[in-house]
Amino acid sequence: MMDKPFAITLGPGTSLANKTGTWRTERPEYVNLLPPCNNACPAGENVRQWLYDAEEGRYEDAWRALVADNPFPAIMGRVCYRPCETACNRGQLDETVGINSVERFLGDEAIRRKWTVTVDVESSGKRVLVVGAGPSGLSAAYHLTLLGHDVTVRDAGSAPGGMMRYGIPAYRLPRDVLDAEVTRVADLGVTMEMSHPVTDVLGALREFDAVFLAVGAHIAKRVDIPAGDGARILDATTLLRSMTGEERPMLGRRVAVYGGGNTAMDAARTARRLGATDAVVVYRRTRDRMPAHDIEVEEALEEGVTMRWLSTVHHVDTGRITIEKMRLDDAGKPRPTGEFEDLGADSLVLAIGQNADLSLLAGLPGIEEQDGVVKVGPDFMTGHPGIFAGGDMVPAERTVTVAVGHGKKAARAIDAWLRGSVHEEPLTAPLATYDGLNTWYYSDAPATVRPALESARRTSTFDEVVGGLDESTALFEARRCLSCGNCFNCDNCYGICPDNAIRKVGDHYEIDYDYCKGCGLCVAECPSGAITMLPERT
Repeated sequence: MMDKPFAITLGPGTSLANKTGTWRTERPEYVNLLPPCNNACPAGENVRQWLYDAEEGRYEDAWRALVADNPFPAIMGRVCYRPCETACNRGQLDETVGINSVERFLGDEAIRRKWTVTVDVESSGKRVLVVGAGPSGLSAAYHLTLLGHDVTVRDAGSAPGGMMRYGIPAYRLPRDVLDAEVTRVADLGVTMEMSHPVTDVLGALREFDAVFLAVGAHIAKRVDIPAGDGARILDATTLLRSMTGEERPMLGRRVAVYGGGNTAMDAARTARRLGATDAVVVYRRTRDRMPAHDIEVEEALEEGVTMRWLSTVHHVDTGRITIEKMRLDDAGKPRPTGEFEDLGADSLVLAIGQNADLSLLAGLPGIEEQDGVVKVGPDFMTGHPGIFAGGDMVPAERTVTVAVGHGKKAARAIDAWLRGSVHEEPLTAPLATYDGLNTWYYSDAPATVRPALESARRTSTFDEVVGGLDESTALFEARRCLSCGNCFNCDNCYGICPDNAIRKVGDHYEIDYDYCKGCGLCVAECPSGAITMLPERT
């Protein structure tokens, strides 16, 4: 007869001899899924990474992760329309993470602290000409320089920035912010030749090894509207460009804006600041079909701009315009009704779209144009070897964010072409979806609202309307990130494993499959969905 039960007579080391991993039919593995914010960003930012650095208080690291893809975080933190936030999984839990607000904070912090970027590669000996100093051209110049090439930017304008300077009002993008981030690009060694239009692209190609065309959409589209002799009509592009000069345009007290895009909103809001007591936007469809982004429409309404939906301008005369009411047919197209109404208007601003100036492409062999844009391949090369194009010149949504993304992608393609290879984008991981998260672990945390200029001051000044977050609120907002599909070292898997099969190794975890039984507790309890169960390997 034994004095002690058999179980407690075994030494503690015997449990290590019983390798319970042999019981397993499925095994857990750590994954790095693609966060929806990263996937939605037209500039290709690694949003999850720089948010992770920011929430740890490593602001410079976060900024450097940001500018690895986008040289203009302070600009984009003001003018980007936030597709990353639209895609954010947290929006299904409470409110989306204020990604754009944190981006702006990091951009402003870099300007304040004078953080700089350096070129850390040897010169390639290759020279690239960038035509156009807008967001796409400057982005391409920035990335090409970091890749070791000698870059010259030529632009017909007197100052760099393109439509960021001449198309976006100062109340949305202060010029000192624009100048600070453009200067950082120039300080890398990029040669800026302003007031220098390019008319001979083939001649430039004999001078340079490659050319990137990034001419913005500066030419206003025309529309045939009957008008009396005294009617005052101007286009929105001219209006917004004139705001950079000393003489402000005289629009009168009553201003009508024809169009439904973001430029129409900018024109109407600018008119209010120029003294218009009545600024009305005339648009032939309904609000839900308006191309303008919601945030632009909301801010215009807040500033007293009125909207006339389902209306089109029929005739313009001195002191008034005649509009015709429209209806939408079954296909959603506006149709005339034959009903007319007069509106008092001292001037009419046309904001019905812009075209890029493609005259510099005349006679270039191999280059195809269609519907006012240039055909390019996936590598942004036109039909002529060595000539690339991006931004407003190619088929794409016309936003600063898209243009910056084009510049980066084109730079990588140009770099590969100059080196005799082909750039291949890395394969993307599967998307991290909301149903893969364990949201029980995340506490309620309402989004931080950025401060805004009071309504009474908006229409009397061109001061910036929307302010930025301070350090405490930016830190809070960064910490609202769910780190979708990516481990953030929370220790849940380490603490929950009943077999102690998970080991902490430096800044990551490893699974000891000798002891992991494949119970799946780690997967079930991972907040971010960064572990998955796979069939056991045979």
